[in-house]
Amino acid sequence: MSMLTPPGMGGKKYRITGDRYPRMRRPRHRRRILLGIMAGACALGLVGWGTMQLIDVFGGQGSTAQAAQEKRPCAHDGAAARTRTAPPAAKPPAPASLTVNVYNATPRSGLAKRTADALKQRGFKIGKVGNAPAAYDKKVGGAGILLGPRTAATGPLKVLATQLTGAQLKTDDRKGADLDLIIGTAFQDLATPQQATKALAQLNRPAPRPATATC
Repeated sequence: MSMLTPPGMGGKKYRITGDRYPRMRRPRHRRRILLGIMAGACALGLVGWGTMQLIDVFGGQGSTAQAAQEKRPCAHDGAAARTRTAPPAAKPPAPASLTVNVYNATPRSGLAKRTADALKQRGFKIGKVGNAPAAYDKKVGGAGILLGPRTAATGPLKVLATQLTGAQLKTDDRKGADLDLIIGTAFQDLATPQQATKALAQLNRPAPRPATATC
């Protein structure tokens, strides 16, 4: 009996039959090690990402980005902002609603009446006609002075100024709404009807004010 023969088997010979053989398997603890390494790497990555976010927030980069976002123009409001304009100014009054006193401050006679008649033909109402008061008589060197109440500065006086090129506009403390046209020594004639009509049309169509975009 051979030394390799198990006890109790005597000297009998045995033959292995069948087609199945034992297979060697990898130890399961290696899989656990690999999974643990992968999980640790993911955890380290998440920790690093979170740390960078905290550094951005507390280091001021977050506020800088927010400020840049606030300064960025609104893309969806760009077209509306370019076309939006301020409300138009009040429409100037019509010449027929204005009463004009015509005074002559020059040595030339008949100048006040001739000028008053021309203004009347252009639609203005005519009040007093005559020589200029002592405060202006022979003391107006330009084409003339247009005088009215303070409330007439932005409307009625500008309408009357379309009729006399180079006139000086002034206001005083008068109570009524009448306007004064005081003819000066440099006066030649009123603006031509074509010039006056064009100037009045431009006055009625003021240029739009620039718009301001807000978001």
